[in-house]
Amino acid sequence: MSMLTPPGLGGKYRIKGDRYPRMRRPRRWGRIVAASLASVLAAAVLGWGALQVIGIFSGSGPAKAADRPAERAKCASAAPAAEARTSGRKAAEGESAGKKAAGGDALPEPGDITVNVLNATSRSGLAKDTAGELKKRGFKIGRIGNAPAEFDEKIKKAAFLVGAPGASTSDRMHVLGTQLAHTETRYDERDGKDVDLILGNGFAHLAKKKAATAALAELAGPAAGPGEPGKPGASPSAC
Repeated sequence: MSMLTPPGLGGKYRIKGDRYPRMRRPRRWGRIVAASLASVLAAAVLGWGALQVIGIFSGSGPAKAADRPAERAKCASAAPAAEARTSGRKAAEGESAGKKAAGGDALPEPGDITVNVLNATSRSGLAKDTAGELKKRGFKIGRIGNAPAEFDEKIKKAAFLVGAPGASTSDRMHVLGTQLAHTETRYDERDGKDVDLILGNGFAHLAKKKAATAALAELAGPAAGPGEPGKPGASPSAC
């Protein structure tokens, strides 16, 4: 036995020459795994906390009751926008509607308008039947017959409204225009206040009497104020 070997030790602990036995504690893997899991959990908690702080300062957190008045204010602002669109559409209906809204001369009644009903299609009896219906609705009927050659079979829309230039003729055309859709207005050099209704290939029939009466009332009357449901200018009670 070497003199470097402590008394009582031998075997694998025997020291030979310059080689010494390595004596260390065995690794405990359970503690290592536990420490790793604790580190991962701590990192996850810190990350979640950082996301919450970022959400608070960026304003992307959950909606609160204090946010709801702003939504109601935004919803309420839609009513004036709709009213403005309605006013713009009425303004585009012509000079006569503007005068009525401003308290100027009233639009003429159907009984004050003389209509010449002319047929520019190949359908026989169309002018006569249309004139009869307009007479029932209160219009005065002038001439009934075929349209001039310049319009014969050349009108693709429902009708042309032709009359002398001037604001009064424009008023009569607007009133007559409530009785049918898809019309075009033209002016020519003529005397008198008659309005020619020249029926084209796109004409099928006059508007329903109820719809025409409503259109005439809307044209002649002022817009309803806010809060009156079912009329122009009314705002919805809820969004």
